[in-house]
Amino acid sequence: MDSISEARRHIANAKEILSEKAKKEDGRYQDKKYVKMAGHTACTGVLLALDILLGNKKKSTRKSVEWYQYELSTIDKKMTGAFANVYEILHLSMGYEGAQNAKVAAIGLKEAENIISWTETRIQKFKN
Repeated sequence: MDSISEARRHIANAKEILSEKAKKEDGRYQDKKYVKMAGHTACTGVLLALDILLGNKKKSTRKSVEWYQYELSTIDKKMTGAFANVYEILHLSMGYEGAQNAKVAAIGLKEAENIISWTETRIQKFKN
């Protein structure tokens, strides 16, 4: 399975976790455990896609958010902002805090899908 498909699978899994386990009620998820799980899963999907585009320059250590932001800033400043949004929503708000607002989660997941699609387009341009 290629990494773009794998990234999309992560987003689908995050949505599934939210819809089946987080128990949405009145626009809020009731179970923080599953919100956290979904946030981490979706954020991992974005990083998988970006790793293909940006390369694996630091194989021995985990890349920092600053590394991704710097590398994206050399390619597309708009995507640097989109990545900052995804990191803040999916990783920090959902993944660590367990933010229960369903609208916030939807925005984070939509931004993640946009980054993955943008990445796929960029990869195809480089191949041609």
